[in-house]
Amino acid sequence: MRNTAKFTTAALAVGALTLGLTACGSDQDAASDTSGPLTVAASPTPHAEILDFVKDKLAKKAGLDLEVKEFTDYVTPNTATEDGSVDANYFQNQPYLDDFNKKNGTHIVPVVTVHLEPLGLYSHKVKSADALKNGATIAVPNDSVNEARALKLLAANKLITLKEGVGNEATPADITANPKKLKFKELEAAQTPRSLDDVDAAVINGNYAIEADLKPASDALVLESATDNPYGNFLAVKDGNEDDPRVKKLAELLTSAEVKKFIEDTYDGSVIASF
Repeated sequence: MRNTAKFTTAALAVGALTLGLTACGSDQDAASDTSGPLTVAASPTPHAEILDFVKDKLAKKAGLDLEVKEFTDYVTPNTATEDGSVDANYFQNQPYLDDFNKKNGTHIVPVVTVHLEPLGLYSHKVKSADALKNGATIAVPNDSVNEARALKLLAANKLITLKEGVGNEATPADITANPKKLKFKELEAAQTPRSLDDVDAAVINGNYAIEADLKPASDALVLESATDNPYGNFLAVKDGNEDDPRVKKLAELLTSAEVKKFIEDTYDGSVIASF
């Protein structure tokens, strides 16, 4: 039975205001406090589901007291980890974290990579990417890393061409060829599944696709390749907390054979273990 606290962006908004106000001494105190349960912020699907499996099936035997808090956005888990409202988070990939730390002055670091959620292009109006009409509107995530990732997915499938060498900050302005004259609607990542009735297609992050009852492995018009993919999702903590014995224990459990089997049995290729 799940006993997971759920939070929205506003739930810990006050915590974000404390970023940068924590003195070095208190940072060290926080890093050394390993008493009590390990509280981990996570996106509901699949991250919190995987953590709940660990909590229900593995944690007690391993001597880990685990608390899971669900968040529905891609900002609050990092600000909450930075200000100490939670001990760790599990929802993001390296390019996103690098961009977030740079823009927000946070100090979040990865601990262990657990899984990949392939990004996909979905539509309620066409059955294949080739069937998109001239001038079709494509919804894409509006955060810089996921927008770039979406555009690279479209480029990999010959729908557009991007400027050579463009990285994780690519925007529609970096498109050098657009034979179908596609238009782009930039939305918060969580809103992209809800846009499917209003646009011709949408590029949707794997976790939000699954939450919307889409099956990436079968429903996506095009899907990211898992080979050499840099977007694996990982457990992360504030810099200095990597050696917390609770964090190390959770990292071991998240990369166990039991978790790999849970991912394979539960998500049928829509989530792929990365260990």
